Amino acid sequence: MDLLDDYRDLTDVALRRRLEPERGLYMAEGAKVIERALAAGHRPRSILVSPRWEESARRALEVVGIDAPVLVHPESVLEEVTGYQVHRGALAAMERPALPALADLVRDARRVVVLEGIVDHTNVGAIFRSAGGIGADAIVCAPTCADPLYRRSVKVSMGTVFQVPWTRVDQWPGALTRLQQEGFVVAALALADDAVTLDEFAAAGHARIALVMGAEGDGLTRAAQRTADAVVTIPMRGDVDSLNVAAASAVALWALR
Repeated sequence: MDLLDDYRDLTDVALRRRLEPERGLYMAEGAKVIERALAAGHRPRSILVSPRWEESARRALEVVGIDAPVLVHPESVLEEVTGYQVHRGALAAMERPALPALADLVRDARRVVVLEGIVDHTNVGAIFRSAGGIGADAIVCAPTCADPLYRRSVKVSMGTVFQVPWTRVDQWPGALTRLQQEGFVVAALALADDAVTLDEFAAAGHARIALVMGAEGDGLTRAAQRTADAVVTIPMRGDVDSLNVAAASAVALWALR
């Protein structure tokens, strides 16, 4: 297979969602993101760059002692192949690392974020960035959550998808029960009549917390809310009933830090 095939038609989201996991790869875009992926131990199948980024790409590979093809083409060719203007002229087809088992992921964790049904890649990336910057030990993705290693998620996260340990679970909402068995208090961030405020929940001082966040429009499923130990809400003012899920993650993680 032509190495350029990994980069073709990146704007077709449905195609990339299917093909990238099938081929065992993901896309890292921009020099900083590529460097962070390499530093995290991820291996590139190849790196596609415009001529002015060739030297920095080869230097980044040399730093981590990895030998991989560097494909050098004019920016016009990069745009023709990918279907869009490549951010800062650098893109890498990275091999997907194996994901850890849930028990191994959370063994030493105190704060875990669980994502159910979040299909917007921008929101997934922003949540990872909040988790990395404010403080979460791990992220668990339900089967319905968008791919954290999709190109848009990686870019928005500024590479924190490589920093924050994460995994995807098959059993849902059974994974929440497994977290409870591991000693976590499972808190569903949702609107409900019996919800406690975030301040009240934070004041309880639970040692291990799994914060569950739901879909952008519909919120958490009833099954997830029923399984949770508590439903928690962020008090709002005026006519606003809730925050965007990425913003809510930052507020909740700050309160529970």
